[in-house]
Amino acid sequence: MAPENGSLVNEFVLMGLTDKPDLQLPLFFLFLVIFMVTVMGNLGLVTLIGLNTHLHTPMYFFLFNLSFIDLCYSSVFTPKMLMNFISEKNVISYRGCMAQLYFFSFFIISECYMLTSMAYDRYAAICNPLLYNMAMSPRVCLSLMLGSYLMAFSGAMAHTGCMLRLTFCDANTINHYFCDIFPLLELSCTSTYINELEVFIVVGINIIVPSVTIFISYGFILCNIFQLSSTGGRSKAFSTCSAHIVAVSLFFGSGAFMYLKPSSAGSMDEGKISSVFYTIVVPMMNPLIYSLRNKDVKVALIKTLRKGKF
Repeated sequence: MAPENGSLVNEFVLMGLTDKPDLQLPLFFLFLVIFMVTVMGNLGLVTLIGLNTHLHTPMYFFLFNLSFIDLCYSSVFTPKMLMNFISEKNVISYRGCMAQLYFFSFFIISECYMLTSMAYDRYAAICNPLLYNMAMSPRVCLSLMLGSYLMAFSGAMAHTGCMLRLTFCDANTINHYFCDIFPLLELSCTSTYINELEVFIVVGINIIVPSVTIFISYGFILCNIFQLSSTGGRSKAFSTCSAHIVAVSLFFGSGAFMYLKPSSAGSMDEGKISSVFYTIVVPMMNPLIYSLRNKDVKVALIKTLRKGKF
């Protein structure tokens, strides 16, 4: 039975991260450990914030959503990736591939705007503490969250809708470990000009607008930190902000390298390596950066463990 868009291809074969046999097993265990750390870290943070009422503040509201997004995000493609390391042929159906593309797009875009909301929250808390309760009222927090998911929904619909209009004739081997946009465009036997234009516009908006907003926010935060009289407080605040900036730079930098370069520039192998950072490394790092360095989270974890709720 042919796919609904008229393509002759019913299924795709995912090549995976590498085709070298001697690397398959070591990479399987490496990414299995990373996936387990990602799931436990994000699920633990979601549970911890949900159980402790003193963490029900704007900052942890956004962190709760970020952890939920990372948990779902990493689950979209990592299990398939792991299968590719231990199976001879990793097949995904046409509909499954389109579904994977949609959910990947939805969660990665929602993460962009959730990180933006968190940066704005920190800016309001540090630079305008007297107006913080008004600037980050429950209504504002809810609006920022819904806005993030709305942008994600529209972006994912644009990417998937444009992909569904293409026809795939004979070639069905995707040179990637998941159904990403550019590897799929390479397989199309019809013109991909509209798709490439759509990717440049949608990805450009969803990378440039959040990243510029985040770096402006942290710029104001760092200026405020340098004005602190306490050397210890300045050092601690700077250490925390620098860790956030490194995580954000890794996420947006690797994403921009993959999607905002000309389609002919570089090889797909370079794109796969770049994808590892924003699809696998960052979701694992976020709970470590945003929680373990936080005193409130450590205290909440100790209290929860003592009560036996965890």
